[in-house]
Amino acid sequence: MDLETLDDAVAARAFRRLVRHLRHRSDAENIDLMGLAGFCRNCLADWVAEAEGSMTRDAARALVYGMPFAEWKAKFQGEATPEQLARMEASVARNHREEMLDDAIEDSFPASDPPSMSEPGR
Repeated sequence: MDLETLDDAVAARAFRRLVRHLRHRSDAENIDLMGLAGFCRNCLADWVAEAEGSMTRDAARALVYGMPFAEWKAKFQGEATPEQLARMEASVARNHREEMLDDAIEDSFPASDPPSMSEPGR
């Protein structure tokens, strides 16, 4: 089994558990999540909106946060330190570097394969 063949119901349960965990752990600020993992609650909400197709960014954020984003921000989000911002920028840059590598690898196939492997009959 791999990620693409994982049952959607299982994936949905895991996603809901992740969202509940992030709601519970309001002490884990987005800036710290970005600095460590290169994604945060806002990213997750953007992915939800993108996958759903017609959901607004605000609706997706409310779904992930369990309340309007502005309310969550007022309750839980502190001012980012210069160190947190620097970690976040370095982490986000790594996301883009890896995306570019993934794209380069995808673009190289099957062109990098010898013709006998990519063209039938050769």
